[in-house]
Amino acid sequence: MGKRWLREKRKDAFYRLAKKEGYRSRAAYKLKQIDDEYKLLGPGRVVVDLGASPGGWSQVAVERCPRGRVVAIDLAAVEPFDGLEFIRGDFTDPAVMAELERLVGRADTVLSDMSPNISGAYDFDHARSVHLAEQALAFAGRMLRPGGDFLVKVFEGDLFPPFLKQVRTRFEWVKVNHPEASRAQSSEVFVMGKRLVPGSATPATEHSPEQLAGRYELNL
Repeated sequence: MGKRWLREKRKDAFYRLAKKEGYRSRAAYKLKQIDDEYKLLGPGRVVVDLGASPGGWSQVAVERCPRGRVVAIDLAAVEPFDGLEFIRGDFTDPAVMAELERLVGRADTVLSDMSPNISGAYDFDHARSVHLAEQALAFAGRMLRPGGDFLVKVFEGDLFPPFLKQVRTRFEWVKVNHPEASRAQSSEVFVMGKRLVPGSATPATEHSPEQLAGRYELNL
């Protein structure tokens, strides 16, 4: 990463605030702002945080779900803290799903702030983002209790409307949000699905990253 990017990051108000208040990433404020308005977290709720590293969203979830449970899943390590349960692995792995079901049964909220490794080719990055979002949606369909809630980050682009349509078939209420803490120039948006429709908890139709990237004549 260039020196210019690092200088701009240090000037960022939410980056500085995260450092001051002890959050592991500025992304914590995105979740705070979304939850302030749409109430995805709360006392006693069971929350699963996908791709949780470094743990900013998990910190917010623990704070806002007293007497609840927060389980983070990531291939990368997440430094432990009080109130967090962590599973290191791939959330699409059946063994990880089985371990999660053993730990918590069904979740009230599934969160995903996952992002692909940025290549700089926007169409390619968008396609990878949609693939991750589809995987998170499929996971939520299997893991959420009926009436449960879902929040996922995705990059906007021509594959976004079909993905949004998938979410709308699974949840009673769907909203797209770009919180203040997101950088103005960012193409990221957050899709919320509230109240999983009973009987819809089956895997979503997913595209492979190869299929998605192939639309742009790009290779992984």
